[in-house]
Amino acid sequence: MQQLSPPPLTDVRLQDYDPDDTGGLSREEASEQQNALQDRMLALQERLFAERKKALLVVLQAMDTGGKDGTIRRVFSGVNPQGVVVSNFKAPTAEELARDYLWRIHLRVPPKGYIGIFNRSHYEDVLIVRVNELVPRAVWQQRYDQINAFEKLLADTGTHILKFYLHISKGEQKKRLQSRLDDPSKHWKFSPDDLPVRERWDDYMRAYEDALKLCNTSYAPWYIVPANRKWYRDLVVTRAIVEALEAIDPQFPEPQKDLSAIVIPD
Repeated sequence: MQQLSPPPLTDVRLQDYDPDDTGGLSREEASEQQNALQDRMLALQERLFAERKKALLVVLQAMDTGGKDGTIRRVFSGVNPQGVVVSNFKAPTAEELARDYLWRIHLRVPPKGYIGIFNRSHYEDVLIVRVNELVPRAVWQQRYDQINAFEKLLADTGTHILKFYLHISKGEQKKRLQSRLDDPSKHWKFSPDDLPVRERWDDYMRAYEDALKLCNTSYAPWYIVPANRKWYRDLVVTRAIVEALEAIDPQFPEPQKDLSAIVIPD
């Protein structure tokens, strides 16, 4: 089985990670584990929401068709939706561009008691911004340290952070893009703009490798998730989230008053 979370601040070569890996599990075995983990996640989420002392932030990054939407849909299918907040970061608005690049991110950090999910994130500012040269190199190079400081602030003030790079192969991406073209019900998901991004695959891999190295810390670890097999991708993400919630160990709060003498009237 591959080590899915590399040691902090060590070199990452994505070609060393097999996107087809399934951890030696069959789909049936993974499904059985997934069901048990999702039951545990629901129980822990209820305690997190009741206690309101900590938050969990889940960051999802991937190339186009990498499975961010599917991961959210499947991994969180069994939780209480009132305790989950999903944020999707697209191109910044004029208002957002008038401020620092982390301003819009900080606004979406989940409140205590909640699980927050970032579908794309502040890492776009060292990925697409870098590859497309939207700012000078001297600007985006500073952002790794700035992101680490931002995430340290969140961690120190009660937000547990997990970051997942959903790792698919270039061949798998081609199959998924083609399936969107072949199925009229999926045409809405296909964008011609995905093709120029695909042409710069190697540039994006280098940008991801730097982010996975320079922003992989003990307080905000990256997980490199084999994502060619969606069922294994979901298991890896679910397991890591449950382990994080177990580490937070939320508890139901004590009642404000002694309830033993209360009688519910007829």
